[in-house]
Amino acid sequence: MQLASSERDLDLGSDRTSVAALTALTGLSALTERVIDEQLPCRVNDPELFFAESPEDVEFAKALCASCPARLECLNGALERREPWGVWGGEWFTQGVVVPRKRPRGRPRKTGIAA
Repeated sequence: MQLASSERDLDLGSDRTSVAALTALTGLSALTERVIDEQLPCRVNDPELFFAESPEDVEFAKALCASCPARLECLNGALERREPWGVWGGEWFTQGVVVPRKRPRGRPRKTGIAA
């Protein structure tokens, strides 16, 4: 299913056009047109999941990217653009660099939890 050019406009009135707008902004439009028959995780899930606040949601988004055919190109594009934050290509970005995992909100514990 090919998206019409009018659907790529930045009309944020529906989820479908929001994803199309996000795709156009990230420079992945040529890639996603190539694999348009595939159900890319960032197209079939809520885009906000890939910019979530909770570490559990971020890990879920990263897991969704694991089998995506566009994963490597998405990751390389995010590295080139120095994406400020979010899950790109199955990796979590903070301030333009890949971080192994998102820390929970709040101050870290001074000592470990007793068993």
